[in-house]
Amino acid sequence: MSRRRVAITGLGLVSPLGIGVADNWRSLCAGESGVGLISRFDASAFPVKIAGEVRGFDPSPWLAKRELRQMDLFIQYAIAAAEMAISSAGLDQERPDPERYGVYVGAGLGGINVIEATAETLREKGPRHGVSPYFVPSLIINLAAGQISIRHNCRGPNMSHVSACATGAHSIGEASRVIAYGEADVMIAGGTESTVSPLSIGGFASARALSTRNDAPVKASRPFTASRDGFVLAEGCGLVVLEAMDHARARGAAILAEVVGYGRNADAHHVTMPAPGGEGAQRCMRLALMDAGLAPEAIGYINAHGTSTAADAIESAAIRAVFGAHSDRGLAVSSTKSMHGHMLGAAGSYEAAVCVLAMQHGLLPPTINLDDPDPLCDLDYVPHRAREASIEYSMSNSFGFGGTNAALIFRRGG
Repeated sequence: MSRRRVAITGLGLVSPLGIGVADNWRSLCAGESGVGLISRFDASAFPVKIAGEVRGFDPSPWLAKRELRQMDLFIQYAIAAAEMAISSAGLDQERPDPERYGVYVGAGLGGINVIEATAETLREKGPRHGVSPYFVPSLIINLAAGQISIRHNCRGPNMSHVSACATGAHSIGEASRVIAYGEADVMIAGGTESTVSPLSIGGFASARALSTRNDAPVKASRPFTASRDGFVLAEGCGLVVLEAMDHARARGAAILAEVVGYGRNADAHHVTMPAPGGEGAQRCMRLALMDAGLAPEAIGYINAHGTSTAADAIESAAIRAVFGAHSDRGLAVSSTKSMHGHMLGAAGSYEAAVCVLAMQHGLLPPTINLDDPDPLCDLDYVPHRAREASIEYSMSNSFGFGGTNAALIFRRGG
């Protein structure tokens, strides 16, 4: 059976850089940082006191006050981003066939905020009064997709992928396959996360994974530099509306981009560190190129995983191994995590949306804080400032704990 083409017709973004596509894109182009001192809880006793928090989020346009206690922030972010994406795609006015309309929205950790808060009330009030009847539905990961499907009558495929930092990318890739093989016409896909909490910060800090540049938060996330000292934990949501190309064109939808390639595999090496030389990442990018039917030279921009950890050099080596001489002849690479931090399960889908916007606007977002490049990181990282460029194809890389990898390739829309 021939595969159907898959268009992207809508975007919804919530991040430390803003609420909505316009605010996020403005901040990305301006090279602004959304990292700051933690305000969600008292972090004075923690070695890490910084994070990329979503600030100024008002759920009232999308959720009634009585609903808020029924869902952790990661679900609230997903509902808001889904509404934005659906509206931008024009599907709030022209609803698809419900049985051909699905949702693939995942998360890395899910409702850790609710778990922590409920553990405290359980200790204080005991089991009769300390646990809300909404406790489980408010925290389980698949309720992000579930709540969206209930609100928008999406009766097609419904699933939540959980693959650490590759969750959002896997969700988009798998949802695109659902459409390509005729199982749905429209899918809402991506990842969401809200893990700026004592337990999460404490856990990652204990593993020495986080930056401790507490005195200069906006400088803390510094991918590809010699002075990088860990990633900055962040939160947010990135969702896209995927649509069969013929379905989108039939209703006159604007085509923002097309999903043309998807690769996913495993390192089978270590629980946190990537395989030496980025061997798994290399295979993953090659799988995406093969799926797209493209030579490496076709890719003009890569939004790198680029977390501001030791793995940056491994990803850089993997890119150079796959793209060869093209790495020095027109291939631009940037890590927008330098601005918004690492949104874990939401990172891959947010960064996929960045690729779409970069191609749409002809402007590549920068890698900020690239003051002292690591000699082992020797690619064109679009340092400090956004750059005008006409890009036909872009790639987004996402690599997660457990050695799970995902790479997506997009074609510019028309």
